[in-house]
Amino acid sequence: MISRITSFFGPSYPKTLVYMLQSTEYDVKPYIAWYWRTNNFKDVSHRRNLDKTRRAQLLAAGLRTGMLLQIIVGIMVLIQGLRANQMSDIYFGLAILISYPVIWAHLIVIPLTIARIFIVKPKDYKAVKTSRKIFEEHGAIKIAVAGSYGKTTMKELLLTILGEGKKVAATPANKNVAVSHAYFAKKLDGDEEIVIIEYGEGAPGDVARFAKNTKPTIGIITGIAPAHLDKYKTIDAAAKDIFSLADFLHGKNVYVNNESQLAKKYSKASYTLYDQKAVLGWKITNISVKINGMSFSMQKGAQKLDLQTGLIGRHLIGSLALCVALGKELGCSDSDIISGVAKTIPFEHRMQPREIAGGYIIDDTYNGNLEGVRAGLQLLSELNARRKIYVTPGLVDQGKESKNVHQEMGTLIAKANPSKVVLMRNSVTHWICDGLTTGAYQGEIVIEKKPLDFYTNINQIIAAGDIMLLQNDWTDNYK
Repeated sequence: MISRITSFFGPSYPKTLVYMLQSTEYDVKPYIAWYWRTNNFKDVSHRRNLDKTRRAQLLAAGLRTGMLLQIIVGIMVLIQGLRANQMSDIYFGLAILISYPVIWAHLIVIPLTIARIFIVKPKDYKAVKTSRKIFEEHGAIKIAVAGSYGKTTMKELLLTILGEGKKVAATPANKNVAVSHAYFAKKLDGDEEIVIIEYGEGAPGDVARFAKNTKPTIGIITGIAPAHLDKYKTIDAAAKDIFSLADFLHGKNVYVNNESQLAKKYSKASYTLYDQKAVLGWKITNISVKINGMSFSMQKGAQKLDLQTGLIGRHLIGSLALCVALGKELGCSDSDIISGVAKTIPFEHRMQPREIAGGYIIDDTYNGNLEGVRAGLQLLSELNARRKIYVTPGLVDQGKESKNVHQEMGTLIAKANPSKVVLMRNSVTHWICDGLTTGAYQGEIVIEKKPLDFYTNINQIIAAGDIMLLQNDWTDNYK
């Protein structure tokens, strides 16, 4: 209790509040919930540091100024009360001085809320309304990509491979909600041959609304996994929302990842399945996986393509193959497709290898889901190394499935049998350990109490010949 009280008055307190706001994407509800469950504001930042953006710097400056003014007012009231021997003024002055940290922690959300209600939302609504007409009138083939995982990767692969011979535009980064689609539409030239739109899923009805707004002609569903279950509550609800893309297309020109067991459960006969074995009549063979890339062949009748990619992970072969097959369907030449596939490289924090101290780190920390864990562990098992180290904090947004998901995660790690497992201590660590025990894991287990220190000093942990796989992300606003 004492440490919590003293942490309110430390010099880093305003910066901590801004960090909490930034980590919750300036969303008031999770920020307030995190604030009231925090026991020590000197010990909030475990996994990352504040990104000193202009908004963050302005908020921090505003907080410091407001707090300083309240302190000055409190001191003035207190002095006045002492001079006049007025106990009411003395108590009021003390109350002002003691309460300023809590008051300003809540006052700071007021301008954010006002801006969102009266400026951001009306502006966004207008942009989305305008974008509907842009998408409807655009003559391009419009490819929508939806799923619990793998969306951004699929979108970027399509952009790279199809863009070698066609004029292609795609939504940037992971900008995958209606307002992002709207601002993307505004920047289109109008003569694109292919437009690729990534659909996020944050709450029931999202994907159906995105399809209505963007009018896709082709739909790709990359897979279903437990994700965003804090909003969807059940996997069935999430799957229903994601497959509303297929409903919009009346089951035509819909491509579904055959390697996602949950996605297969919701597939229909009219959908086209793709995986690392076949897609659209193309057979995939000669797959070779190494730390610096992969090679594979595709054949359909007399047509044969030998392909090289900088991507790693056997689970990506199916996605690459679909891009190749669609490229052929859309009129891309063999040389353009081969060149496009050769230009595909790992995306930031998604199966991204990096050599360090004579060993390799594979950074797969972007978000996370159980299927991603499965794919990462398969890759780790397939690669040769002196020592294999697996690092994870677990998975967020698993809702009521969290216990089962993390216990299964533990058994998957045990089956892959890395030399060492490093778990970032949090509310799900014990469930992962339960799974490791169930899977009879015999290697070394380390429970890391200070994740930021671990990641900062990672070059002192890895040695020549090692491969360390870093999976999933767990920001400080999660317990």
